[in-house]
Amino acid sequence: MLPVPRTRRTPQNTQHTYSLDRRIHDVKTYPVQSPQGATIIVYGHENGITVVWRGGRRLKAPKQPNNEKRNGANSEDAVMIIDSDDEEPAATAAFVDEPEFEDSPTADASSAPEIVQTLDLALGTAALHVAVLPMAPCSAEDASWNGASILKTTIVLAVTCATTDVYLVTLPLTPPSHESKARPELRKSLLAGNAGTGVWGETLTLLTGQSRPCGGLAITLVKPKPGSRSRSLERAEAQTAPVPRAIIAAHSREASGTLRLWDVALDAKPGTINRVNPFQTEYLPTPLTGMSFNPFHVTQLLTVASPHAVRIYDYAAASLPSDDTSEGPFPTQGSWLLSLYPPFTRGPSMSTARKPIVASEWIAHGRAVLALLADGQWGIWDIDGASPTSTSGAGGLFSKANAVLRGSAITTFCVSGHLEGTSPLRNPATQKSPAAPGSGAEFVPMTPHTRRDAAVSAIAGGSEKLAAVRGGITIAQLPASHGAGSGDESAVLWLGGADPIVSVIPVISRFWDSQLRRAVGGGVNLWSGAQPTRMIRLTDLGTGLLGERCVGAVAIPKPGHGNPSGANGSASKETSHAEGLPIEVLLQGESRLVIVRESEDASSLTSRLLGTRKKSRLEPGSTKAILAYPRPEKPNSVAFNLSTAPRPSRAAGGLFGPRSRAPAKGLFDEPADILPSTEVPDETQSAPSSQGFMFLNDLDQAADQPDDEFEVAGRDIEQELMDIMDIDRELEQLESERERGTKRVFFEES
Repeated sequence: MLPVPRTRRTPQNTQHTYSLDRRIHDVKTYPVQSPQGATIIVYGHENGITVVWRGGRRLKAPKQPNNEKRNGANSEDAVMIIDSDDEEPAATAAFVDEPEFEDSPTADASSAPEIVQTLDLALGTAALHVAVLPMAPCSAEDASWNGASILKTTIVLAVTCATTDVYLVTLPLTPPSHESKARPELRKSLLAGNAGTGVWGETLTLLTGQSRPCGGLAITLVKPKPGSRSRSLERAEAQTAPVPRAIIAAHSREASGTLRLWDVALDAKPGTINRVNPFQTEYLPTPLTGMSFNPFHVTQLLTVASPHAVRIYDYAAASLPSDDTSEGPFPTQGSWLLSLYPPFTRGPSMSTARKPIVASEWIAHGRAVLALLADGQWGIWDIDGASPTSTSGAGGLFSKANAVLRGSAITTFCVSGHLEGTSPLRNPATQKSPAAPGSGAEFVPMTPHTRRDAAVSAIAGGSEKLAAVRGGITIAQLPASHGAGSGDESAVLWLGGADPIVSVIPVISRFWDSQLRRAVGGGVNLWSGAQPTRMIRLTDLGTGLLGERCVGAVAIPKPGHGNPSGANGSASKETSHAEGLPIEVLLQGESRLVIVRESEDASSLTSRLLGTRKKSRLEPGSTKAILAYPRPEKPNSVAFNLSTAPRPSRAAGGLFGPRSRAPAKGLFDEPADILPSTEVPDETQSAPSSQGFMFLNDLDQAADQPDDEFEVAGRDIEQELMDIMDIDRELEQLESERERGTKRVFFEES
């Protein structure tokens, strides 16, 4: 049975919650779409991994079995065959899955795609981490990364388990049909459909050498080079064509920290389990907390050793080229190229501890690194001159002139900032623990000695809290428009917990450019393009998580953003980033998956200020979602009569009698030439409901007036926004001064 989401709408977004019956450990989005246009999501749980095909064309309903010939029919043509014990049973033909799909997609661009098919691959243990290829999203017919045409038909991913096992898994890109999942041989045994049996066309390669469970892994593909050295002479003689090879890196807490890399050929047959030994093993001074391969320089590995540094490792560059005795295509030991150091923590005295690094990822197509620190600070290290303000001729650290780079370091961010809502992490002393009512805790006297102890304990508690902060970064490469050049990138930064902080950078290049211009005093131009150049925080996430902690967040590129064909098979060449966020955010709870989409009726900041509101695509009453805010037709405000006019008497004609004189002007009365009221009072309504509310007729007409775009165009919107920001800043300063003030309590003598 396919999962059905529960939909909830908030003022900012729409959240689709999938409640599962198992604990989720990791979730990833596969970059290649299936042939019928579905987005593939892979998540690890307590019994293995599950592959989900979302969107695209639906599978056709299963065919009804042909029951024309039942047992006993045409008995004259029946032949009885008696098999002896010496004869072997006839081998049954292998099942060949040929799924059929409908012609139309599951949903249009305005609605959320539905789940088309799911597939469980049982590994017999919990799958803790899942790694996919760091390539740009593309369709199945365009999937040819690093010369590997196998990606057109096959999913390639890596999995680590709760045991010491690490697997390279391949399976068909096309979802299995309903007939394939209902085969009789799968019901004979509970282990018939486990991973490695080959019933789903999958292959399993066991990567050996681990003595402790892995803490993370990454995978990439290397381009086959003709004439390269092979690890086995017999295999080189039998190999007639270059076979795509996958490089898998995994780190564990073995000893003081271990990094291992495997080289696996993608030529295994379904139903076989091969074993591969690592070709490199690096013993580290401290354990790693994360890693990722460079999408452009496929031999470079970005490793995170929190809180010390982020380091770049190249497994193809020998540390000692003259002493390399490796027989394979790669040396036995690689080289550490560069170290990226975070800033120091703040304290009452000079601190020698650096801020813990939550996560870091490659951006700008492998030419820069985006980092997220535990106190909510983010920063960009410009490694290869990827800054929008850098000249085209300036060479980076990895340019041809610096090809022999070894052991360099960078300590300064090119641009930096903080996530919205992370001020308590940077200033833990400002947090106030709630006191029980009537306990008298708010009137505890503060002496100089206790004040000094409180400040020291607050700072010490803050550093301990930073060490326990969990979060991450996900970079989504967006397809290039019309297939020309490199596409843009979007980023999702998150800090988990009961109240998670999730922020989205729609387009990294525009955001980076705006931050550089603001640093030099140029200001932030909110109107430079249709897509805002700021970081957007997602709100009301507890609505979909339903009380669970957020333990992960990944990005799902929207169908049609930069993709000429679109994910649903419909043409969308004119679609651009101007229509909203180019990605969807997939939140990972403990046992729930929540897909956050931008609301269709939520207009952008630019359109609201210019008076051009986006019309909702949903008809009134057509949505079946659970609304997390009041409906427009049910306002939560109450209007009061503030008119100063004297109350009319019934003797003078009453409320509905003839008016012999002009009524006295009230507080809300306006001149007749501005908003004339053409509505005749309804004499059928009761007196209490009409008394003192006559001015509401003019207010209704004012609300129905169309927006004057010519008048708005002459306003300096940017200056008005700056004024509003100054007012907010002054109010925050007044609030902080009020909180810092002392409370004086006077006791009367009895």
